Amino acid sequence: MSELLLDKSSLLQGITRYIERNLINGTFLIHRALLNQLEEESRQGLVTSDIALEEINRLKQLSERYLFAVELVGKEGGDVDRELRNYCMERGCTLLTADELQKKMSDLLGINTRYLEPLSEPLSIEKFFDGDTMSVHLKEDTQPKAKRGRPGDWEFVVLNDSPMPGSEVKKIVSEILNSIRWTKGSFIEIERKGSTIVQLSNYRIVITRPPLSDGWEITATRPVARKTLEDYGLNSDLVQRLEQRAEGILIAGSPGMGKTTFAQALAEYYMKKGKIVKTIESPRDMHLPPDITQYSKNYAEIGELHDILLLSRPDYTVYDEMRNDEDFRLYIDLRLGGIGMIGVVHATTAIDAIHRFLNRVDLGTVPGILDTVIFINKGTVEKVYSLEMTVKVPEGLREADLARPVVQIKDFLNDKVEYEVYVFGEQTMIVPVSRLNVNTMENRITKAITGVIPDAVVKKENGEYVVEIPREVIPNFNRKVNTKLRKLEKKHGIKIRIRLMDKET
Repeated sequence: MSELLLDKSSLLQGITRYIERNLINGTFLIHRALLNQLEEESRQGLVTSDIALEEINRLKQLSERYLFAVELVGKEGGDVDRELRNYCMERGCTLLTADELQKKMSDLLGINTRYLEPLSEPLSIEKFFDGDTMSVHLKEDTQPKAKRGRPGDWEFVVLNDSPMPGSEVKKIVSEILNSIRWTKGSFIEIERKGSTIVQLSNYRIVITRPPLSDGWEITATRPVARKTLEDYGLNSDLVQRLEQRAEGILIAGSPGMGKTTFAQALAEYYMKKGKIVKTIESPRDMHLPPDITQYSKNYAEIGELHDILLLSRPDYTVYDEMRNDEDFRLYIDLRLGGIGMIGVVHATTAIDAIHRFLNRVDLGTVPGILDTVIFINKGTVEKVYSLEMTVKVPEGLREADLARPVVQIKDFLNDKVEYEVYVFGEQTMIVPVSRLNVNTMENRITKAITGVIPDAVVKKENGEYVVEIPREVIPNFNRKVNTKLRKLEKKHGIKIRIRLMDKET
């Protein structure tokens, strides 16, 4: 009977499934160097090593049922793959692998190798999805659940009344990790202590395990709808701005509201317009045409991405899921370098998204970095802001010598200023202009006089306030009204002048 030496890839591929189907048999050898590596990695919280150790336990259980041998061989230490190949050369056994590189290296060295071809069978995770399922949530000892609907309009449903045992969750994890090698567009994006993030074709899968979480858990998401920019029914002025002027774009919204879906549609729109578009993602879960290159932040240093993008000079770079200082710095550096940027951030309001930039750059550079902010809610464009720099006295201040650079944040569709951003002392202020307008000096003066003279009009001219009243109501302008106006003058240091209305008025 042949001796088969296992490597890690063969364990992750699920060697026991091949044995149960009578596709492979022999004496199975486990090298101590591999076992030691799996133990160390499992202690570090790597899910793949924990799954591999589970597979060794299943292999031993099968050996008692089907009466084949499982032997521990070799010595601990050294590079594991090298130790495995050396052992095969010395003993003449066959190396069992599902790793193409391992097979190539073994063939070059003249080592007997058996390559595990993938089994053609559906994944268990797929049975939880239907046409309306956005995400599936599996956790050991709890009922499997799913979100069904569309961004901003979904419901949480229970898929099975029976809690899912931990062994079943681990089996699904094993299937997911096994299928990465043969499913196109699939890879392990991130593997950390206690967590693994996998891109499996159209599925983005987050796997956590103890001690990070209080049990084994799988969260799998899948895009429900793929939209084009035309599907959003955008205002023609906004489309024109996106085509001609917008180069520092920020897409904001709460989790699950459709930010990435909109960014994806915008990226494809620019591509169809003949623009060179690239993305930075973590993880890479946008579904884009091959013409758009997708970079993973997890496989490159920030400096490397910076150099690649500056040298390759794309027209637009989509930066998905901006979270920390490094992300914002890279966005800022690339934008100041002349690259059109589309950033995606979590925020409950559009102004919150802008605020995240203010502490990271000088105020004067903000409009050059951000010129268009798009807020997505329930899968639709709810708000669009444009940013412009001017020099003026900020709203709410009076003295002319308080004029300073002010960033005006305007509602793009009606060109109305909603916020002003300026430096007061050492503090950067974001002031809602609409609230100030409720209590402006003109309003205070109007309130003081219109109770007696309803047709009075208050204006600000040349630094002073003018109250225009009709000639016929001059007798109503009594001492009480005059006293109120003089008190306002004294309290606020202003000048109020009374003027008769022209007859045409």
